[in-house]
Amino acid sequence: MAETILIWGVGIVLAVSGVLTLARVVTGPTMLDRVVALEVLMGILICSLGVEAAVHRHTTTLPVLVSLSLIGFLGSVSVARFVRKQDAPVSQEVDR
Repeated sequence: MAETILIWGVGIVLAVSGVLTLARVVTGPTMLDRVVALEVLMGILICSLGVEAAVHRHTTTLPVLVSLSLIGFLGSVSVARFVRKQDAPVSQEVDR
């Protein structure tokens, strides 16, 4: 009984956070806000798969979890580098 309530509670929390994150993706004022929301959505997906693996007690989803984590990390790093290059001030070198 308590296990069922816990599973439903976790499912509801993940579903509500997913809906709120999707709302942020749609209404984000800047592109960077949308990208961060997509990264959060990736984290919610990873947590959902982890809960599913724990509930059904199988390890076949572990490679999928590792792959999604790697994709999320590489996406975060690439966006951070892209934003850093865009926001870098143009240096005015003076000939001396």
